[in-house]
Amino acid sequence: MFKSLSIFWNSFKMSVQELNNNKLRSSLSLIGIAFGIFCIIGVLATVGSLEAKMQKDISALGSNTIYIDKWQYGGGDGGDYPWWKYVNRPEPKYNEVAFIKNTSTLAKHVSYFNSTNSTVTFENNQLNNVGIYGVSDEFSELQTINIAYGRYLNSTEFTRGNPVCVIGNEIATQLFDKPERAIDKEVTFDGKKFDVVGVIEKQGQSFVGGFDYDHCVILTYRSYASVYDVNGNFSQPFIMVNGKDNIATTALIDELRGIMRQARRLSPKQEDNFALNDINLFSQQLSGFFGQVDIGGAVIAFLSLLVGGFGVANIMFVTVRERTSQIGLKKAIGAKRKTILLEFLLESAFLCIIGGLIGLLMVGGLALVLSGILPFPIVISTNVMVLAFIICLILGVLSGIIPASIAAKMNPVVAIRSK
Repeated sequence: MFKSLSIFWNSFKMSVQELNNNKLRSSLSLIGIAFGIFCIIGVLATVGSLEAKMQKDISALGSNTIYIDKWQYGGGDGGDYPWWKYVNRPEPKYNEVAFIKNTSTLAKHVSYFNSTNSTVTFENNQLNNVGIYGVSDEFSELQTINIAYGRYLNSTEFTRGNPVCVIGNEIATQLFDKPERAIDKEVTFDGKKFDVVGVIEKQGQSFVGGFDYDHCVILTYRSYASVYDVNGNFSQPFIMVNGKDNIATTALIDELRGIMRQARRLSPKQEDNFALNDINLFSQQLSGFFGQVDIGGAVIAFLSLLVGGFGVANIMFVTVRERTSQIGLKKAIGAKRKTILLEFLLESAFLCIIGGLIGLLMVGGLALVLSGILPFPIVISTNVMVLAFIICLILGVLSGIIPASIAAKMNPVVAIRSK
């Protein structure tokens, strides 16, 4: 044990001494390692953080949730389904929500959603292109809507269609300067006034579309229908259905298909005139896409690491030549082949690890800069840092294996006589 630690410590001192004695040569070689680690860890950290953000946005759309729409999200089966068939399909109806609730045995929550864009005003302040959401009573059960100030819409307001609303944090900030000031104030859009009863907690930008809760106004569906033509050409409603706990998504889809066909009185020979969109599929497709991006980034980084590996190998060849007499002396006083081999392999590994640490520091600096620019934080996970260490260790062993083998096989007499 003590001998192994001694070899380990001597190898570390030799690698530091090599860096100190040959600063330019060693620095140029370590730059290759540092940039290789910078590339691969930078790509993995950035892509991983982006994927985590997008997966979070997808999960916000609802886990184990089916969206009933006339459009097939993703363009239809194989992307070759005639778009005009989608256009001619009927829109999901508000009364179909009640039919699903009364018929389904697997659905936990069902909600209706419709939206449009409008101009919202308060006194002399005006905001254009604000999303107006008309929702039914179980919408908050399917979506995570955290209220920062005030409250959410209650059951009485859903039943009566009272002119009240909940607004997004950015809307409240721009109209009232401070979000908390919005409570009990009246906002106006499309000629009708609504009392603000709640302000939604700030959500941040979403990368996958869906609901923009920072820039929206949420109404009960009945009050929404009193202002807008819900049967008009510009209406694009859908129904959200969340399955009960431990219910397979495929089972829920099969049941909903039968219920919707029954609700629309479709004969066995007629094809579906609705789409059942599984949000979980988006998460799976996203994981596959980012997996391919990781592979592409790894290939590019490998080329940089390869250059750095040749640089370290060159250092080790020169080091072996410079220490030939020392190697001969060590072998003459009893040092074994494996001891010499291990010393040089460890020295090579230490050089690569030092280069890797420099690369990680560079990635850390990049992460700080990008986190202040991008709408999501760049996180360097522990797994990624462990991967960097393993890559440096393997690269060090591969770079030093040939020079270390040459040193281990030297004849002690010939080595001592060399200059």
